[in-house]
Amino acid sequence: MYFFKTPYVFILSALVLLAACNANEDAATTTEATPENTEVAAPPATPQMPAFTMLNAQGQPVDLKSFAGKKVFVNLWATWCPPCRVEMPSIEKLYSSADKEKTAFVMLSLDDDFEKAKQYMVDQKLSMPVFYPNGAMPDLFNVRGIPATFIFDEKGQLIKSTEGSDDYDTDAYRQLLK
Repeated sequence: MYFFKTPYVFILSALVLLAACNANEDAATTTEATPENTEVAAPPATPQMPAFTMLNAQGQPVDLKSFAGKKVFVNLWATWCPPCRVEMPSIEKLYSSADKEKTAFVMLSLDDDFEKAKQYMVDQKLSMPVFYPNGAMPDLFNVRGIPATFIFDEKGQLIKSTEGSDDYDTDAYRQLLK
C-alpha cells in the first residue's frame, strides 16, 4: 500500500496521459484517402532559409537572408566538437573551389566565446567566413547534435541538410553548389 502514497502513482499517471495525448495528436494530423474521404494531404512544404541575424567576425550584424540569390552553405560547429574540427579542412577545400559570386558560406560558431572561434579559424589557417548567433536560433537550426550543415538554393529553399560530419571535398558537393 505504500506504493500508492508515493510519487510513483503521479509519475505513472502522467506517463499514461502523455502517451494518450501523443496517440490522439498523431491520429488528428493523419488524413487518409477513403471512398468517404477523398481529400489528400498536401505534401510537406520545403523548408525555407530562416530570417536570422548573426554577427560577422568584425561584430557587425548580418541577416542570413541577405545572401538570397546565392546558394548558401550553413555549417553549425564549435571548437569543442571533435567531428566539427575533423570536417573543417574538407569544407575549406569546398569553399576554396566555390564561385563566391554564386555561393555564400556561413560557418556559424556555437562556441560560448566567439573570440575563441575566430582564433581557431586563424590558428587552423581557415579562410571561410565565421559568424556567431545574434539572438535565438531559428527552429530549423535547433538540431540534436553538431556538426550540422544546411544548403539552400538561390530561392532560399533547403536543398540538402546533414546532421553529423561529412566529407565536403567531393564532386557531388561542388556540383550541388554550382
